[in-house]
Amino acid sequence: MNASTTSTVEATNADPTAGATDPHDAIIGHPIRSNFYMIEQLLWNSLQSQANREVAMFETRFVQRFERLSAAEQRVATFIREHREVALMSSATVLADRTGTSDATVVRTAKALGFSGLAELKRVLAQEMRQHLTLAERVERTLAETGDNPADALALTLGLHEQSIAALRRSVTSDDIRTAVGLIGDARRVAVFGLGPTSAVVNYFVLQMARMGLDALALTNGGLLFADDVARLRAGDLVVAFAYGRLYSELAVLLEAAAQSNVPVILVTDTLGPRLGPRVRLVLTAPRGRADLLSMHATTMVLVEALLIGLAMKRRSATIASLRSLNAARERLAGEATRLRLDEDDT
Repeated sequence: MNASTTSTVEATNADPTAGATDPHDAIIGHPIRSNFYMIEQLLWNSLQSQANREVAMFETRFVQRFERLSAAEQRVATFIREHREVALMSSATVLADRTGTSDATVVRTAKALGFSGLAELKRVLAQEMRQHLTLAERVERTLAETGDNPADALALTLGLHEQSIAALRRSVTSDDIRTAVGLIGDARRVAVFGLGPTSAVVNYFVLQMARMGLDALALTNGGLLFADDVARLRAGDLVVAFAYGRLYSELAVLLEAAAQSNVPVILVTDTLGPRLGPRVRLVLTAPRGRADLLSMHATTMVLVEALLIGLAMKRRSATIASLRSLNAARERLAGEATRLRLDEDDT
């Protein structure tokens, strides 16, 4: 190795983004080293910068392109800008009714603003709202929607879930479920990723798969501890990643590690599908309610339960045998606990 090559290697080790047109591409493509802190920091800075640019897209494009829109398109754009929560939960048909235009005009407006379509426009709006509203602010908005009567919480929650499940019916097809079940059922081991409150869904999914005889593990550590999770990936594994809202550093590191180990990924998300679709095997879109309100998880659970039933159907004999073994173990445990010997003095 000559001096020039040595200096180039040293420079690349010091700065993984050296020589790259897009720092994000360089970081994502850089081999994972033992120093996960450096990688996470670089990823975080780059991804946050990218997220901030994306968040600004709607307002910037609205201002820059509004005068070039037709009168009907201006009505649609203005309505979306002033009623973002409604726009997020509305189809092109509903938006057309609200603005006195047509479905085609709504879609044409989204494209005239520079988006690929209405779906991308709504994705950007959702990311903008989730990033700009704190958890406390979203809870406050949820309470304001509910009113003063706690009994109305059920009606609000059911309404939100009905909308989300209706969206799930449109976004996830029977072919998607068939593909997901095939990938999970054929994998040597299933690694399920999710952070924060989503980790509860992850643990439930892993527990149920294990009861059905599948080898599954949970990847739920955050920060530097996530390096230990990533190190467990092996060829033949499958990753099911639950991730919402933004591409945080743990997810970026996981995708890179999966790519390096040739591990396919199923991504369950609300808005990240268009952005990460090319980097995963399958995207399952699971809405979590309105972006300005408290996040809801029932739709994700519906999707998880559908996958579990599909897996039981695919692996019918193995599933029944595993559950019978589980029941036998339970009976042995219950028997030991209930057959208590009583002394004569105790009778």
